[in-house]
Amino acid sequence: MVERLKKILDRMRDAIRLKHYSHSTEKTYIHWAYCFILFHNKRHPKDIGAPEIEAFLT
Repeated sequence: MVERLKKILDRMRDAIRLKHYSHSTEKTYIHWAYCFILFHNKRHPKDIGAPEIEAFLT
């Protein structure tokens, strides 16, 4: 499961770098994505919908 999480965050990091975002923006986005995934017990983001997003934000 940890390897799968790493792959997701690596793909996200690659997409951010492709758009030439700053390093601090990349760190912040990766941090919040990591927190979001951990909050939902490492479920894959494609399996998470609006109710889970709302739960995380509240």
